[in-house]
Amino acid sequence: MAKSHKTTRRLEFSQKTRERIKDRDHGECIFCAMGYHMEYISGRIPGKEIMHFVPRSQMGLGIEENGALGCLEHHELLDNGNKGLRPEMLGRFEAYLRSFYPEWDKDKLVYRKYDF
Repeated sequence: MAKSHKTTRRLEFSQKTRERIKDRDHGECIFCAMGYHMEYISGRIPGKEIMHFVPRSQMGLGIEENGALGCLEHHELLDNGNKGLRPEMLGRFEAYLRSFYPEWDKDKLVYRKYDF
């Protein structure tokens, strides 16, 4: 399915949303803060970025409830999944988001054309 410009904008984190997520996460990777599988983290890939819980490829919205700050290495572990960690990481990611948003609902993180 081809995405329209309007749809694409809804899937991206705005600069304002990115700043709110960085502030909420205290500028730290949520997985590093948990000490999650640090044996896989070399620190050789510097930088952090916002990770989607529901990926853009699955029409995940660019909203605070769908994102968290991650180092590039943990983000790669989450997205790549070659170590079999994705299900566990998503479980921890979900628990993290629920700690801030008690009414968090995965279904509300997905773009649906007629919801807007």
